[in-house]
Amino acid sequence: MSTIAAGQPRIDTPALLAITVLVFAVLGLTGTAFRPDLGALDLPRLAIVVTVLAILGVRYTLGFARHKLGDVIIGAVTALSAWFLVGTAGKHPGQAAFGFWCLTLATWAAAWLFVERLAHWRGLSPTAQKLVNLAIPLIFGVTVLVLWQLVVVGAGIPQVLLPSPGAIGARLVSSVPVLWADFQQTFLKAVLAGYAIGCGSAFVVAILIDRVPFLRRGLLPIGNLVSALPIIGVAPIMVMWFGFDWPSKAAVVIIMTFFPMLVNTVAGLAAADAMQKDLMRTYAASYWQTLVKLRLPMALPFIFNALKINSTLAMIGAIVAEFFGTPIVGMGFRISTEVGRMNLDMVWAEIAVAALAGSLFYAAVALIERIATFWHPSQRG
Repeated sequence: MSTIAAGQPRIDTPALLAITVLVFAVLGLTGTAFRPDLGALDLPRLAIVVTVLAILGVRYTLGFARHKLGDVIIGAVTALSAWFLVGTAGKHPGQAAFGFWCLTLATWAAAWLFVERLAHWRGLSPTAQKLVNLAIPLIFGVTVLVLWQLVVVGAGIPQVLLPSPGAIGARLVSSVPVLWADFQQTFLKAVLAGYAIGCGSAFVVAILIDRVPFLRRGLLPIGNLVSALPIIGVAPIMVMWFGFDWPSKAAVVIIMTFFPMLVNTVAGLAAADAMQKDLMRTYAASYWQTLVKLRLPMALPFIFNALKINSTLAMIGAIVAEFFGTPIVGMGFRISTEVGRMNLDMVWAEIAVAALAGSLFYAAVALIERIATFWHPSQRG
């Protein structure tokens, strides 16, 4: 342990992780790796995994390699161990034993150690620091996928219960035309159209509510009522009104995105304080001049908050709406159909595409927010 200025003990997390790597590497060496009686030393790849993990644990525990080059070596050792474990598990599906799981835990601890060290890198250029900040969540995500692969393949979990990332990736590659058609139907048509109309109409209504005070008492309760409507009840009605194609799904998205945008915009327009408004009055500014030059800029953080929330709500609404009637294309249609056929790898492939599209959509809105509200304290640094 090390001590901080106040004299309180602080746990040396990297050292504990290094000890964990060493302990589980030794346990992996002594235990059976695969049934019935294969040990780590009986398999060249596992022998390499044990060796490199043990060396890493010993060197780091003794205080060596605590620098940037040593951190890169930790990452390389972890990647090599994960690669060999995944390859070996694929040759012995469902036969993993105690030794294999110990090596899996040792690799997981090494990955944690690598991320822990990266998080403490200092003295980098701004570009390098941004790359490191981006690498940390990517490494975490890859670690989760590797553990998922090892658990599913090593334990022999049936594909119908939980496909491995490898199986899902193979399905993604082999089903690109189908996934692209579903993406076009759900995201490019229903999500984007519903998102634009829902957010745009809510923004206009918020301006009306701000301009005409009595509308606040009438429209806000109605908006609250609409937002409380269950999607599984609204979706069939929208299908009956607008047909089975994408317009009915866009209508559901409009309903889901309208209220968050309305409430946030109304709150944002009230964010300007009295002194700022008085200053605009001293300049003889009209209502619209005050709105454009003061109140809308002050409301931008609130507006973008609603846009980011709606970027995920729109995807959810469109996919769920497709469960209640759609042409033979679309993410929701594909998910419900393939579940009935027990093609869970295709279901997970659709989920992966939807998650990626939603994440990129959110990131695009966040990037625009950073550009538009660079002056706001939340965007500094």
